[in-house]
Amino acid sequence: MKKSIVTDKLKMITAVALAAAVAMSTALLTTDAVKVRAQEDLPEAGWCSFVIPSEFVPGPESGVFINRNYPMESSTIKYSFYDNGKDVTFTNRQRQEESFNVPGNRITDEPTLLTKEIYEETLSAAFNSKYGQDVGFAVESFDDIEVDGYPGFKIRSSYRAEGEETIHQTVYMLISKYKVFTVTYQRAEDDDCEEQFEKSADTIHVN
Repeated sequence: MKKSIVTDKLKMITAVALAAAVAMSTALLTTDAVKVRAQEDLPEAGWCSFVIPSEFVPGPESGVFINRNYPMESSTIKYSFYDNGKDVTFTNRQRQEESFNVPGNRITDEPTLLTKEIYEETLSAAFNSKYGQDVGFAVESFDDIEVDGYPGFKIRSSYRAEGEETIHQTVYMLISKYKVFTVTYQRAEDDDCEEQFEKSADTIHVN
């Protein structure tokens, strides 16, 4: 009975964490937090690839990988991408249409306006909403990176729901001419997988 309760609890934690990650992607990449345009100085990219550690297997959702020792190890890896749909040529008339300027479809002169403050505020709200409490989401580092000539961010953060372990996240967000790729590594405080995550992150490529 006790084992069943623990398993159900871990399933709930993982489900909430994944739901919050999806909310984060949706909130950040379909609002003014991140604005991507077809800029001449940003190369196009068709895909993002990386090596999944052997300890991880496909999860219940597309793009999600869970530790093969789940539920004893609750660490996850999530891959997602956002296509802004602007890989087409617009006429001057189309550029003036109201629908072209709807938030989420806006084109801006900046490849990204994401900041540490915007990221922290957006995810804090998403996690608090999913957990129904203030989980103290905090960004520990927010660094500019470049992979294969594509700019982006490496973001380390953590949060903790009442009565649960601290959860650590490392997000790699890479920006191409039309697409934003996101790889999220997440683990609980006692999950021994940081080395595997780092090795996997070293294999991230965009092309």
